[in-house]
Amino acid sequence: MAEVTIKDVAALAGVSAATTSRVLSGNPATSSQARVKVAAAVKELDYRPNAQARALRSTRSDSIGLLVPDVRNPFFADLAHTVEQAALSQGYVTLLGNANEKKVQQDRYLDTLISRRVDGIIVAPLGDGGGSIHALIEREIPTVFVDRTVDGIDVPSVTTDSKVGIRQTVKHLAALGHTRIGYISGPQATSTGRDRFAAFTAAVADAGLSQDSDLVYFGDFQAGSGSAGVHALLQLDDPPTALLAADSLMAVGAIAILHKLGLGIGTDIALVAFDDIEWFALLNPALSVISHSVEDMGRIAVDLLLQVIAGESPQSVVLPSELVIRASSMSPILPAASRRKN
Repeated sequence: MAEVTIKDVAALAGVSAATTSRVLSGNPATSSQARVKVAAAVKELDYRPNAQARALRSTRSDSIGLLVPDVRNPFFADLAHTVEQAALSQGYVTLLGNANEKKVQQDRYLDTLISRRVDGIIVAPLGDGGGSIHALIEREIPTVFVDRTVDGIDVPSVTTDSKVGIRQTVKHLAALGHTRIGYISGPQATSTGRDRFAAFTAAVADAGLSQDSDLVYFGDFQAGSGSAGVHALLQLDDPPTALLAADSLMAVGAIAILHKLGLGIGTDIALVAFDDIEWFALLNPALSVISHSVEDMGRIAVDLLLQVIAGESPQSVVLPSELVIRASSMSPILPAASRRKN
């Protein structure tokens, strides 16, 4: 007979897994009706929480930690807001840390969150899992990875399948006549940087487009490397006619340098960004993006963390991505003689 889980209790009680977790952990931010329903479901299913996991946490702070790689990145700013609101609705306050894409700063914040005895931590990790990431696992502090993962560390995570959106982007640009697509990649020290680069490489090969290694610029998920990437790629003897930036902040840097160079986005050069930031649609021209739901990512991360806090072992979740075509990438490629040179 399969082990009864907190999700089974929640389903029978007709409430969310997060609410069930709060009831079972004695959190006062629950309604009497929910407590009655959960108690009845627990009795009917003979549910027995993981006593060993619960015993690891003898005190509660009703707080969680959230560590993002760069709070200036619009995607992670939106993620932080979603996590904070979802956690607050479940009776938890959120302590936010900013790693600034630096492992040393990440470790400092994680050490602080551990010392504050937060009930659990959501983190978009940097590095190979050493340092304070290792300390989280060793101390058995409830942890969920978000957007990024670390090879060899088995904790629940919420990530995005980048392959579909990137494949759609390459196919879209190829249909418009682009054969040389420049790619501004994230750092290969992060799982998202590696996964998106691998997806781009495979998509270009499958589409029969140029696989010139000079068409890839490795950035650091910050705006400065987006600008530097555009500058480097456009200096090639045979520059790309379209660009794909692997995250929103590098796309912002790319847009800035293209404007400075006097190049028309969507006319002189096509541009697509990974991450759909709200104001990207308000630009002129509106920016084509590879979209994935930051709201779903944040909400699911909180739900997974509350299950871990309750002693459960939830499965990781992979969210879809898809291309949203806007004016920045809709124009067919101009003949070589008509394009501006740099």
